[in-house]
Amino acid sequence: MSTTGRRMALSVGFWAVALAALAGRASAHVDYVTDPPTAARDAVEFAVEVLSEPLNLALVVGGTVGVVALLTGLLVVRPTVPDVEALQSALASYREYVPWMLRLSLGLPLVGAGFAGYFFSPAVPVEARVLQVGLGFLLLFGLATRAVAAVGLATYLAAFAFNPELVLAIEYVPGFLAIVLVGSGRPSADHLLGVVAGTSGTYYGRVDPVHGVAVRFAERIDPYRRYVATVLRVGIGAAFAYLGLVEKLANPSRAVQVVHKYDLTSVVPVDPGLWVLGAGLTEIGVGLLLVAGYYTRGAAAVAFTMLVMTLFGLPDDPVLAHITLFGMISAVFTLGGGPLSLDAWLEATRDSERARDDPSPAAD
Repeated sequence: MSTTGRRMALSVGFWAVALAALAGRASAHVDYVTDPPTAARDAVEFAVEVLSEPLNLALVVGGTVGVVALLTGLLVVRPTVPDVEALQSALASYREYVPWMLRLSLGLPLVGAGFAGYFFSPAVPVEARVLQVGLGFLLLFGLATRAVAAVGLATYLAAFAFNPELVLAIEYVPGFLAIVLVGSGRPSADHLLGVVAGTSGTYYGRVDPVHGVAVRFAERIDPYRRYVATVLRVGIGAAFAYLGLVEKLANPSRAVQVVHKYDLTSVVPVDPGLWVLGAGLTEIGVGLLLVAGYYTRGAAAVAFTMLVMTLFGLPDDPVLAHITLFGMISAVFTLGGGPLSLDAWLEATRDSERARDDPSPAAD
């Protein structure tokens, strides 16, 4: 790899760490850790006020231009790093565990939400213990997994129609959809029962009422399994973009409360308003990269780092409510961009260029 390519690759890591350090501790759901302000500030006026300071303006413009230039340079240079290629090869062997990762990601917070007394999101304090604990345990066991995920998705969407606050837990939508696509995987009760039911001569196989239906459904949906990465990254990307735009940039009063509450200016000594703008723009940027599927694993790594810093930086943040994002981002990191992503298009273009430059010998 060329020196330029190596420098570009190192720049990716530097900017990832820098962005996560700036925005990580301010990237929580502000509704979970603050109370509504007595007087909300206008978002446009707030941004103008913050950017009227020359230093703030220089940092925002310089950082934005730097990141855009970096991403543009990566598009042109497309460096290959042996370490990254080795990592991708290792992650490819983890793909079979993605269904288990997704079941844990949704099952654990559903059980927790049921016992904690809120409905999907801590912003909706509704008791639904039996429903949520039931859905959560079935997902954890991997029993009737696709059907349970479909019920969970229908439940969330029906509740969302009457409780718009559930948008704070919108990641459940791609999570449930992804489980419907991939099924229970292994280890799971579905897999164990399927093996027993599909074995000739077993007693359970004689009375099992669902194995044949499950197999036929799996065969029909199997062509769409390849889109699970697309569903996850687009859904998570939209969630991050929402957090940055609506919870930070459009709601600066509560976001500033987070900065003051946790004394974030002592971590990075900049204007509180710049903290809010930086966190909002970073979340929007990470979200857009995930939606586009451009350097997907890098964007997922930044998103995961931000969540980890939130975990350690905000002691009263409801960590349980973020487990869904933790697990789903891990799944995206494992799967990469998948089809319908800029990464996939670039890889196909690169393969085409390699084939053109080094064509295979013609058959005799």
